[in-house]
Amino acid sequence: MQIGFILFTVIIAYLLGSVPSSVWVGRIFYNLDVREHGSGNAGTTNTFRVLGVKAGIVVFILDAAKGWLAASLVYMSNSLEPGTNSFVTLSIILGSAAVVGHIFPIYVGFRGGKGVATLFGVVMSIHLQAALLALAVFVVILLISRYVSLSSMLAGISFPIITIAVFKTTLLSLVIFSIVISLLLLVTHQHNILRLIRREESKANLFRRKKRD
Repeated sequence: MQIGFILFTVIIAYLLGSVPSSVWVGRIFYNLDVREHGSGNAGTTNTFRVLGVKAGIVVFILDAAKGWLAASLVYMSNSLEPGTNSFVTLSIILGSAAVVGHIFPIYVGFRGGKGVATLFGVVMSIHLQAALLALAVFVVILLISRYVSLSSMLAGISFPIITIAVFKTTLLSLVIFSIVISLLLLVTHQHNILRLIRREESKANLFRRKKRD
């Protein structure tokens, strides 16, 4: 495979990931920047917290779509066979570029979110069934606890278990990727973990709409 093709698709994936869904939704429909409220992150978790469930779902879908589209750019290659380790590896690389774009978006001063929803979109592109089961874990925990951060972490931890134990994948790149995801989510949510322990973590604004100014 040509290096030029890889570089081109990585750049496109990064630009896709950089689309600041939560910032634009907040500015256009609520006349505020979510980065100036709540945790200060431009992501799904803070959108749920600041703008409510309706805006949170919209941003979640948009952010997940970024990851899915980025990881799916691998299908532009004519030299890789779908389902092979090389195919999955490139898909992971492209998806990772989108996550980096979400965390450091070029369009809004490199101040983004944690990339959880975008990462979910990447996982959905690579292993749809495992992604849907992880999403089910997220939804159940969210409805019970109303903590988006806790739901994200537990869904992330469930992903390698689902991938390895339930679907018994033999692709080394996917096994490594699933384990890295769970560890990454724990690392990026360190402050949330501390707030959860101190019972200071904000709960999602479920089932009621955030009032406009």
